[in-house]
Amino acid sequence: MSLPHAILTALLEKPSSGLDLTRRFDKSIGYFWSATHQQIYRELGKLEGEGLIRTLPAEQPARGQKKSYEVLPAGRAELARWTAAAQDPRPQRDVLLLRLRAAAVVGTAGLEADLRRHLELHRRQLAEYREIEQRDFPPDRDAPEDRIRHLVLRAGIDLETFWTQWLTHALAQFAELPDD
Repeated sequence: MSLPHAILTALLEKPSSGLDLTRRFDKSIGYFWSATHQQIYRELGKLEGEGLIRTLPAEQPARGQKKSYEVLPAGRAELARWTAAAQDPRPQRDVLLLRLRAAAVVGTAGLEADLRRHLELHRRQLAEYREIEQRDFPPDRDAPEDRIRHLVLRAGIDLETFWTQWLTHALAQFAELPDD
């Protein structure tokens, strides 16, 4: 049920059209909660139907004009309720870890190359997060909402740091394994 809450968050930050939301998801929220264009539009319809958001009146009514949405008081209340509610962590599900476990019984052929590919992907993501941190969170940007957004980014940085360190360690272990 988190996609509706991600959309409410984004709309409270800035009223937007579905296309604008998709672009914003690609640049920020999508780093930790992804959604397709179709999913976003489907959720916008549901949120509007539930009275949590509304379409902003168009300055000039025109056929085919993109609709922009804003959050209604009921939507803000729902987001506040959801934010304050306790929620247990979700169990980790990672295909790479499952593949490694399977490799222990069927062999590691092809897996080392994929570990190297994963390491490169995580290094690139870490570099991107660090660029965002440099650009968007200078030391003088210390408002409470900025500090919270920076916490979210720091989680991404810390996770990517973990994965790059772990994959480096895994590859060192693979180098010590006997050939299959």
